[in-house]
Amino acid sequence: QLQLVESGGGLVHACGSLRLSCSASGRIFSRYVLAWFRQAPGKEREFAAAISWSGDITHYADSAEGRFTIARDKAKDTVSLQMNTLEPEDTAVYYCAENYYGVAAVATNQYPYWGQGAPVTVSE
Repeated sequence: QLQLVESGGGLVHACGSLRLSCSASGRIFSRYVLAWFRQAPGKEREFAAAISWSGDITHYADSAEGRFTIARDKAKDTVSLQMNTLEPEDTAVYYCAENYYGVAAVATNQYPYWGQGAPVTVSE
């Protein structure tokens, strides 16, 4: 059974940076997409970024484009999310997720595997 574990969440001031990481274990399939979603208090979980199994193709939500960078280390089977110029509106629990549809998948029901989430708080 695939397990995804996030790390790197925490408290940061506005305009600051934070890097999240997600490690995978128990993998069976070799071709997959890894993504980051986030869920702010009182809001639905939303797509942030995705990266293909090869690492060559990425897809970002408008809110993440230009500020967030998703990357993967195939050797370590990890995916990271570098977040720059953070705003209080970025405060959320960030989830790592995996699917086998492709990087264009942005709906939560397209992702069968999820991590437990890493909280990120951006203060004024």
